[in-house]
Amino acid sequence: MLMSIETKKRDIALVVDDSPETLRLLTDALDGAGMTVMVALDGASAMRIVDQITPDIVLLDAVMPGLDGFETCRRLKRDAGLANVPVIFMTGLAETEHIVRGLDAGGVDYVTKPIVIEEMLARIRVHLGNARLTQSARTALDVSGRFLFAANRLGHILWATPQAQKLLADHHGAQADDFVLPASMLQWLEQAKGKGSAKSQAASLPDNPQLRFYYMGETAPNEFLLRLSKESGTALPPEFTSELGLTTREGEVLVWLSKGKTNRDIAQILGLSPRTVDKHLEQIYAKLGVENRTAAAAIATNATRRNS
Repeated sequence: MLMSIETKKRDIALVVDDSPETLRLLTDALDGAGMTVMVALDGASAMRIVDQITPDIVLLDAVMPGLDGFETCRRLKRDAGLANVPVIFMTGLAETEHIVRGLDAGGVDYVTKPIVIEEMLARIRVHLGNARLTQSARTALDVSGRFLFAANRLGHILWATPQAQKLLADHHGAQADDFVLPASMLQWLEQAKGKGSAKSQAASLPDNPQLRFYYMGETAPNEFLLRLSKESGTALPPEFTSELGLTTREGEVLVWLSKGKTNRDIAQILGLSPRTVDKHLEQIYAKLGVENRTAAAAIATNATRRNS
């Protein structure tokens, strides 16, 4: 007789605390809630564990001998594979400065001791759910081939799609984890945050004008979403673009169309959706007074020759 086997993945919780009593309390509660529990008595031990296994959530004591919880959290968040794992701080320190310190270190929540198990389990469920939604959204972006990444106010990359990582590596010679936005870009980012129209504007690195950064919005208090685009040096001259009444983006679409690129190719190059490219082409045809891509491409080619 065949037996039904439960194949649902058990969430993995890493509990880091130098108190055996706290470890025992949380291990029993989390195991009873259907989670797999790993324990560490200090930050150094926790770092050794995550080198081997990636937990789904971390419960971290803030005050421990040696490597304390705040520094442990900062080190966890510097690892790209752990950056999105939620960290809940546990401590008897309830002062605002300690709570802020924990959140600044990368924690998502702060629980004071003595721990109320029902409350802790409820918080864990919420943060695991949020982490899954975030991971699902980023996976969708990865699959769609978007050139997107998020940065904090210091210019450090929080996450990036594989396409954005490759573009940064190709143009800057650095992995996304090592890339930091320069001061000029941070100033632009702060200005863009307060301007709705800035979402259609772009900025470039001082030493690499071909790599363009588009501000897409603020996704969290300290997380800004940006889109990358590799610009062509053969774009239509601004004078010609304005003469035809085209926007900068429409001019870019027209250039790539004149090079024989398909709508899907253009979407990939400019970091747009194919539907958005279709809409841009509708506007381009109307402004140029043509009915098809061949006629539009001919106008773009002639314009480039006259201005070369």
